[in-house]
Amino acid sequence: MPDGRRLRGPRRSPADRVRARLAAVAPAELADAMPAGYQRLGRVLLLRLPERYRPYLDLLGRAWQEELGVATVLLRVGPVDGELRRPRVERIAGTATETEVVEHGIRWRFDAGRLMFAAGNRTERQRSGRLVRPGERVVDLFAGIGYFALPAAVVGRADRVVAVEKNPEAFRYLLENAARNGVAERVDARLGDNRRVPLEPRAADRVFLGYLPDAVPWVGRATELLRPDGGWLHVHAVADARGALSASVARVVGAVHAAGGVVTASPTARAVKPYGPGRTHVVVDARVRPAG
Repeated sequence: MPDGRRLRGPRRSPADRVRARLAAVAPAELADAMPAGYQRLGRVLLLRLPERYRPYLDLLGRAWQEELGVATVLLRVGPVDGELRRPRVERIAGTATETEVVEHGIRWRFDAGRLMFAAGNRTERQRSGRLVRPGERVVDLFAGIGYFALPAAVVGRADRVVAVEKNPEAFRYLLENAARNGVAERVDARLGDNRRVPLEPRAADRVFLGYLPDAVPWVGRATELLRPDGGWLHVHAVADARGALSASVARVVGAVHAAGGVVTASPTARAVKPYGPGRTHVVVDARVRPAG
């Protein structure tokens, strides 16, 4: 070119740059097939890789760390474990796993090596805050680090959010995150199993049940917490992708009736995200009046 500038090709993606580094030491077929997806959680990166990439994990961890400028790279090595929803991960680069994610003006701090934070629930976390009305009394039966409790308090401006969490480590971050977001005085955090933690009956305008794979078994517990004139349940579950919405609504309605409650308006359901092959994460919103 007359001014001496060089023509440049299209900018390569981080995954392409990592593949190029892998191709220098591994078979081309393996490098070409390397999955491109990742989940970034602040300063921590979470990867899924087939077992055949294990001999190259050190290289891949350093490559992703350098290409994206993260502190730590974690590899998901199995499904989420048990009722406490602990992730099964392996650290392949870096050391520190505590991180912070900011969404819609809300700050969540947590240990990504020990606690879940599903990026695919981002829209649902945002929606939960918009559902709540100023002055409401809200209960979150599976609060975690504040997934729905914080949007209810910060965005929805709930008068009071009772946030119940069984995992002591998640509970510590729940307290910290409520303070970090300036709503500690309105988030009443309670450590323990929500089946046994004392909760005021007939006092809530809205109850969130954000437990996967299935919060429907807790619908009876949630129904008894609603005000005598009724309130809202937001029930999360996983269902077969075909017919997921209608099947989930039917299950929630059945659970409300089994608890002696009444569904006072047609429930609605929405798909939150895919949840493995042929499965869908669904949330059902139901207006319910408790028994009596």
